[in-house]
Amino acid sequence: MTHISLTSADRKPAPLPLTNKGITLTFADNALLALLLGDHDRHVVKLEQGLGVKLSCRGNRMAIAGDPARVEAAHTAIIGLYRRLEKGEPVSPQDVDAAVRMSEVDNPRLPLSDLPAIRTRKGAIGPRSPGQAAYMELLAKHEMVFGLGPAGTGKTFLAVAQAVAMLTEGRVDRIVLSRPAVEAGERLGFLPGDLKEKVDPYLRPLYDALGDMMPGDMMKKRMDSGEIEVAPLAFMRGRTLKHAFVILDEAQNTTPVQMKMFLTRMGEGTRMVIAGDLSQIDLPQGARSGLRDALDTLEGLPGIGVCRFDKRDVVRHPLVARIVDAYDQRAAAEKDTRREARRNDATPR
Repeated sequence: MTHISLTSADRKPAPLPLTNKGITLTFADNALLALLLGDHDRHVVKLEQGLGVKLSCRGNRMAIAGDPARVEAAHTAIIGLYRRLEKGEPVSPQDVDAAVRMSEVDNPRLPLSDLPAIRTRKGAIGPRSPGQAAYMELLAKHEMVFGLGPAGTGKTFLAVAQAVAMLTEGRVDRIVLSRPAVEAGERLGFLPGDLKEKVDPYLRPLYDALGDMMPGDMMKKRMDSGEIEVAPLAFMRGRTLKHAFVILDEAQNTTPVQMKMFLTRMGEGTRMVIAGDLSQIDLPQGARSGLRDALDTLEGLPGIGVCRFDKRDVVRHPLVARIVDAYDQRAAAEKDTRREARRNDATPR
């Protein structure tokens, strides 16, 4: 059993040799250790279940036992959470879940202290999964980024966070948020009210994301001044957007013509993020998604980044990840059934 003492000076503990069956960590601050363990050791339980190790605490010591690779992953997660507490940041159950995801045995993104962060008026926003970390790096480096994946992976939330951070820092002059007004089984003409009242329900998720990034009075002030604009995709036609951060949400529901129109609005000093889920296309039967068409055409071009999330990146309620997985498994089974049927039909009788 290896023993490691944690003091404020130990910023990056040395990697553990994989021959060890366990380690013991000694913490310098018992008060912080209590916060790390959580009420009734609920954080300990999450770490044990998520990383497949056994944690034992006595006094200011914590022993980690299990498979060597899992012990190292747990060591990394615990160190990262403890460093948060040392900096005066809280550790919530969601933070523990994020540490587990970021410290997976096959995850190369270590140590946690080197992960990217987006800083807004409401505090720093860090990644809660390996996919989010990769996405945040692309948002910082590329002028155009495609974010693809299931609901709950943070595609739109992190894009809006990056947009707000860049607006606050003066790196862009305005934010433009857009969505196609297409939803399953609904048409705008059947909805009550004027045009704004018809389209606002489709844009509500974008308003919600903005509200998470800045105080309500500031959000209203910037929207009134035109620094922040939320509009349906049709309103983008004929415009050239300069020095702006432009986000297209639910991009799977665009047609190829609409997508080309949107992408060519890009002007000098502009960043664009296109977010969508190709498994949730609400276009008429047989219509090709503009998101899929754009990826087939543009992926690999210099200046364009593509991030693909999967079920492991879902950071909403844990049940959401299981729901996504169940639908993916059913889709795969149906695909196999269709392939087998075509093979049988092609077999000479």
